[in-house]
Formats: sequence, structure tokens, C-alpha cells
Amino acid sequence: MATVPDSLIWEIVRKNNSFLVKQFGNGNAKVQFSKEPNNLYNVHSYKHSGLANKKTVTVQPAGGKEMAVVLSTTKTKKQNKPASLYHKSVMRKEFRKMAKAVKNQVGDNYYRPDLTKPALARLSAVYRSLQVAKSGVKKKNRQPN
Repeated sequence: MATVPDSLIWEIVRKNNSFLVKQFGNGNAKVQFSKEPNNLYNVHSYKHSGLANKKTVTVQPAGGKEMAVVLSTTKTKKQNKPASLYHKSVMRKEFRKMAKAVKNQVGDNYYRPDLTKPALARLSAVYRSLQVAKSGVKKKNRQPN
């Protein structure tokens, strides 16, 4: 199977695909989001698209009750084999070590240095969502009813 250029794929899926979410912003301005996998910012753009780019990065929580995060990158030579398309690494360390691992894998290995900041932002959000809330005295709402 011949490989198709990324720009051609983007031109095909740019205006219409099942992952596209169009919302109205201020006034008549349309804001377009994307629910596609491998899109770190969930923004509908060529740079962040998981469909149109051969090299993509994803940061997701691992399944189960663990405090683990999965960093998966796309293998560029396995594009026509979906079962072995992703290289997944599970991280169970403290946050600083996970951030350093994400930075090394995404930016320092010249994989996609432009996605280093979005990957770290997604890692921070995923790690915060995995934190268990401390049980104790709940804060009172000081706003009037």
C-alpha cells in the first residue's frame, strides 16, 4: 500500500470528519474542536491532528486504580498495521520524573519537539485527575445564596 502525504489527508478530513465539534464562540465566530485520538489540545488544526500526522503523541491515564500514566507515540513505519502502530510506555513514578521522561521522549529525541509543551500540559492535567482528594473538613461556601 502506498503511503499518502499528510497534507492530502488533512485536506480530505479538514472540513468534515466524525471527530469534528463545531461550537459558536462570541458572536458569530465558530470555534472548532476535535475529539480525535492523539490530539493533545483537542483543537482542530493540522499541527495537532492525530489523523493527518504520521508522528503523534498521546498522554492518557492507565487503566485500573493505579497512579500510572501511559505515554504512547506512533511508529512511523507501521502505518498500515493498526495493531502494532503505537509504542506505549507506562510511567508509575513521581511527577517530576514523568515530566522529564515525556520531555526526553518527545522533544530531546527529535520526535516532535513542537508537541513538548502540549504533552507536558496534558501530563499535568492527567496527573491532577489521578490525585485522590484528601478527606477532611470541607470548605464552606462563603458566597451568599
